Amino acid sequence: MSRFLSASLCALFVCSASSTVFAAGDASKGKAVFDGTCATCHTAGVGGAPKVGDKAAWAPRIKQGEAVLVSHAIKGFKGTAAMPMPPKGGKATLSDADVTNAVAYMVKQSK
Repeated sequence: MSRFLSASLCALFVCSASSTVFAAGDASKGKAVFDGTCATCHTAGVGGAPKVGDKAAWAPRIKQGEAVLVSHAIKGFKGTAAMPMPPKGGKATLSDADVTNAVAYMVKQSK
């Protein structure tokens, strides 16, 4: 029995470590938030923002994981880009859930 349990835990660890899953956000709800707020910068790449759909630009970001991307989107982020990303894309009235959904949408479009 303990061998079975050990093998199961090992398989679970390998599967969870081998890919980043974005399950918390609802990409279908995130499209509206993206269109209304995020598209301003993430469509044209304003200030160095990664363009949605640019797989090469998004790959290292996606690899950081959902928690990091959502945190940056909610709290704001100053990376190497010319302009820092303001908290909640500059729209303070967005809920954390709205931002999480928008991140899920952008990730889905950029894989």
